Amino acid sequence: MSAETVVDHVGLRDFLDGKHQWVLATTRADGRPQMSLVTGGMTPSGQLAISTYPSRVKAVNARRNPHVSVAVMGDKFNAEWVQIDGDATVLDMPEAADAFVDYFRSISGEHPDWDEYRQAMADQGKCIILVQPTRWSPVSKGGFPPSLFEDE
Repeated sequence: MSAETVVDHVGLRDFLDGKHQWVLATTRADGRPQMSLVTGGMTPSGQLAISTYPSRVKAVNARRNPHVSVAVMGDKFNAEWVQIDGDATVLDMPEAADAFVDYFRSISGEHPDWDEYRQAMADQGKCIILVQPTRWSPVSKGGFPPSLFEDE
């Protein structure tokens, strides 16, 4: 990709494939950003899924203000990246059970016992944050601005 590549939803899915270490930005009660390092995956329906606990600040913030952003980078710090803005919904168990299956599949594939996995999520008291993307940046590489190389 060049320094900036505009992608559609399919291109976004392709970029996210295999990239599961993200930064989730939510908004604190005082209006300042809260950033959390998370593991996430894109579900078959195109939502971003992030597993957490109901008492974690990211879940508390997303319930209060659903407007969130997710930054996804490549394998290296200066690799390509994208910012995805969206609207979050926080689901608790047992309502979150099927969303957890989609989350697991998006990151690790099939589980040998889905009933056991669902029960583990319930036993651990987990919740899931689902983000419906509303917009995203071009996939960007950074580097020097083009104006530095143009003839003036």
